[in-house]
Amino acid sequence: MGWLVTKYLVTAAIVVAVSEAAKRSDRLGGLIAALPLVTVLALVWLHLEKQPQAKLANHAYYTFWYVLPTLPMFLAFPWLLARLGFWPTLLASAVITVACFALTAWLVKPFGIVLLP
Repeated sequence: MGWLVTKYLVTAAIVVAVSEAAKRSDRLGGLIAALPLVTVLALVWLHLEKQPQAKLANHAYYTFWYVLPTLPMFLAFPWLLARLGFWPTLLASAVITVACFALTAWLVKPFGIVLLP
């Protein structure tokens, strides 16, 4: 139980650090948020929990393919925010991400990359 609490505290501290940095500097907050901190933490936790190397490798591999469809949302969000407000923009961004994910999964499937079960 102590290990789980440690994982939660470290992970939460990083999220708080990103939001605090973003309050002080848009660029610094964006830079820190863009770093693959969650993925690195997940890989560290998996390694410390003695998961097989194949599990770690697959996690990194699929993270790459799942990140790609999120990128258009980061371009659309600022443009939509000025026009729609926060909540509609957040919803539209989620829809854009899901659509981009479906498109990405469809485009890479012929190459043997299966993103949807």
